Amino acid sequence: MPPGRWVDFALGGLNYQIEHHLFPNMPRPNLRRAQPIVRAHCATLGIEYAECGWLRTYGEVLQHLHRVSAPLRAATR
Repeated sequence: MPPGRWVDFALGGLNYQIEHHLFPNMPRPNLRRAQPIVRAHCATLGIEYAECGWLRTYGEVLQHLHRVSAPLRAATR
């Protein structure tokens, strides 16, 4: 089941990151319609279609930012 419009708004379309990278010029409202097609195609090819909830998404982003900013934090000590 695709996420609702509230989730689309809250995440700014980041919940369609895979589709956006496959079709960068596709208007954002159409990415929602492309998602089931891309997901099915990945399953046919045996390619993982990685998804997670919004809370985990934000957690992963914050962890990544913390990791890549470590050298900058160390340089200011």
